[in-house]
Amino acid sequence: MKLSFTPEDEQFRGEIASWLQENLCGEFAELKFRGGPGDEHMFPEQRKGWEQKLAEGGWTCVSWPKQYGGRELSIEQQVIFYEEYARAGAPGRMGHIGDGLAGPTILAFGTEAQKQKYLPGILAGTEFWCQGYSEPGAGSDLANVKTKARFDEASGKWILNGQKVWTSLAHESDYCFVIARTDPESSAHKGLGFFLMKMDQPGITVRPIEQITGTSEFNEVFFDDAVCDADDIVGAPGEGWKVAMGLLGFERGVSTLGQQMAFQNELDEVIKLAKSRGADRDPALRQRIAQAHIGLKIMRYNSMRMLSGGADGSLQKEALIYKLYWASWHRDLGELAMDILGEDADILAGENYELSRLQSLFLFTRSDTIYGGTNEIQRNIIAERGLGMPREKRAS
Repeated sequence: MKLSFTPEDEQFRGEIASWLQENLCGEFAELKFRGGPGDEHMFPEQRKGWEQKLAEGGWTCVSWPKQYGGRELSIEQQVIFYEEYARAGAPGRMGHIGDGLAGPTILAFGTEAQKQKYLPGILAGTEFWCQGYSEPGAGSDLANVKTKARFDEASGKWILNGQKVWTSLAHESDYCFVIARTDPESSAHKGLGFFLMKMDQPGITVRPIEQITGTSEFNEVFFDDAVCDADDIVGAPGEGWKVAMGLLGFERGVSTLGQQMAFQNELDEVIKLAKSRGADRDPALRQRIAQAHIGLKIMRYNSMRMLSGGADGSLQKEALIYKLYWASWHRDLGELAMDILGEDADILAGENYELSRLQSLFLFTRSDTIYGGTNEIQRNIIAERGLGMPREKRAS
């Protein structure tokens, strides 16, 4: 996709840039450049307040149809929004999962009643979502889900039992969309359901996972006879895989350009560090900085190709390489930052994991190549779905 920006688009760019400059100050000033990957544990309540400030300005859910409170922006203006948001150093979105994943999925696959029930809270920045996909035995292999859902005729509700893991910000979330097996005799991607579940209930326990960064934005989530209303399954029982794959398509949509602007901010910080320490005069480090710059440009151009996907989240083949590419690029950026820091990379500012931003970047990018599908799984997906190569042999 080749984007061309009209005078109206550039006027829109000025509008969002001005709004951010006027509002990302005062009580929200400390949020600038905070709350991104590896920093999601910081300022959760203030960032929830920022979500409501965005909603007041009409800057949540900008891609949604006007019928449901969105701005229904064109692709070009969505690109501008995400780029200017990241350029301004606006904080990581507490509402990202609802705004960019749960909401579009409900719009594409949900009933009108589900839209009326769940979309307003996301739009207003008052209700927050997490994602119940990965399990201890079903991380990259989502089709190996073991969490079970059975329909209880007496209560008229779904009853869920099982465990999810690596659930980002589950401890800060009001709702979770959960993949569970509705047919106990099914296997692989068949017999799954996609459930919309309230987190604040007796049958759900959230347990934080402490990482090597000393933070705990990830969680284990346990379902022990947790309940879900009969009307809160998206699609029919057995259609969960279709809905889940549609959601993954939304995950690789326009918001990826905002992710790349955040990457640009990190690269700029690395370059500034290199200049301040004289490391920019080292030929090997200069070459790696140049490669990082080139890699980020390639990432952007591939994202433009990805934007021609369908409204149901269907993925173009270009999208198959995106996770592998950005995860590897980001990991390499963390390693570059540590090599520029030299011996200082090994020194903490204080006790209790008082890491610098670049140290945290380095440690957190270890996980980039694992969550959301490991690099190894991503290569299998590219080979099998993109290139049509024979499937890898599975253990019998």
